[in-house]
Amino acid sequence: MRKLIRPRAIRIEGSGNCQLRCPACPAHSDSTASIIGRGHLKLKDFVRLLDQNPYVKQVELSNYGELFLNPELTGILRAARKRGVRLLADNGTNLNSAEEEQLAALIRYRLFSLTCSLDGTTQETYRRYRVGGQFEQVIQNIRLINHYKSLAHSPYPFLTWQFIVFGHNEHEIPQARRMARELNMRFRLKLSWNEKLSPIQNPDRIRRMLGYASRSEYHRTTGLELGHGICRMLWEEPQINWDGRVLGCARNFWGEFGGNVFREGLLEAVNSESMQAAREMLSGRTVSEADIPCVTCSIYRDRLMTGQFVKYGPLTKSFRRVVRWVTPIRRFFRLG
Repeated sequence: MRKLIRPRAIRIEGSGNCQLRCPACPAHSDSTASIIGRGHLKLKDFVRLLDQNPYVKQVELSNYGELFLNPELTGILRAARKRGVRLLADNGTNLNSAEEEQLAALIRYRLFSLTCSLDGTTQETYRRYRVGGQFEQVIQNIRLINHYKSLAHSPYPFLTWQFIVFGHNEHEIPQARRMARELNMRFRLKLSWNEKLSPIQNPDRIRRMLGYASRSEYHRTTGLELGHGICRMLWEEPQINWDGRVLGCARNFWGEFGGNVFREGLLEAVNSESMQAAREMLSGRTVSEADIPCVTCSIYRDRLMTGQFVKYGPLTKSFRRVVRWVTPIRRFFRLG
């Protein structure tokens, strides 16, 4: 019998829209258009989801779109706080278009943590990848968040500066670290998905910082893609689109699993036949099924070739509680 899940943590795309044109992002190329689409998570849908599933205690709101473009963000923050649900925006925001009311609400309603994508320390460098973005506007918004945190004597949200390494910005890494420290932010380096886009000039330096100088180097060494742990989301925190459709993991933008949490309910949607089949495939317990989105994912194809399947077994209630509270803190403090 296939194991059903009852997730205490979920991921919902707060907005499918983004105002920037980052070259390596699927949203910029419209690759996400047919599945992710353009739209925002509606407050009424979010409230109903939480009220119908009170065991859900953590929600990640950021993914391919820009969270701060959602006009109902303040209401979403308020609703989660009222229900004791911890919110995170750690998959990344560009923080270019945030309203001051939204920034103040982050502190008032205690968003737990927020990651900001800043791939440079000057406008000239920053705009090379964050096309259409304004570096100084982002810094101003971060300072405003810190201002409200100071007024409230609150550590929330924890802030992280995420820096994707390219050949055109690697010389600014030391300065970015210093700026992050001055802004009371953790600093995290990230390797680009597209190695041909502004290739790294000094691989040895990046290798000393991250252990690997490229995603392909990690792949050659381990047999799996960097970030292969994302598959565990299908058990631990399934990804849901802003309109309720189940996508399984945060990487998937090419296919859906057929369920909709707003129409059918959370448990029914994340335990659909397709989702159960995907978990069986990722665990290596069954053969591939052609209509499951994982089949076309390079991470799953690597698992088939190497036999490195997801090891996932039942956890005790006490251990689940530890995992639920430690995971976002561990994410916050990691450096790579």
